[in-house]
Amino acid sequence: MAFDLTPAGFWHFPSLRLPSSFGDEEDDLQFGAQVPSGLSLSEDEKFVYATAALPGVDEKNIDITFDRGVLWVKGEQTEEEENKKRKYYRKATSSFSYRISVPGDLDLGTEPEATYKNGVMTIKFTKSPAAQPKKISIKKEK
Repeated sequence: MAFDLTPAGFWHFPSLRLPSSFGDEEDDLQFGAQVPSGLSLSEDEKFVYATAALPGVDEKNIDITFDRGVLWVKGEQTEEEENKKRKYYRKATSSFSYRISVPGDLDLGTEPEATYKNGVMTIKFTKSPAAQPKKISIKKEK
């Protein structure tokens, strides 16, 4: 089984800025959309969480797949800008794809839950009851 563990930021290219001929810093052209950077895994006693910062990405443009223990998050971000006064039009598209193996003994009978708020997507996986910590009581000897 192959896993794509490309480091966050590996495919990020710096923005190219062209100076304005009018000396207006606000009118500088920018090329290259910001690419989301990273997928994090964490866990507690009952759940495993996958969190991704996806600022500016519409939730309709995010595709999430979980198959045989591998989580795949992919999507696309498009920016368009038009200024008819300057006869200027710009369209930039960036895409991202994260694949990671989700560790632990998960309860595959329970559907993972995905939420998206303020540019942060969180996917919550339930651990199987057998994988959850057990409390051991201490018996007093007589």
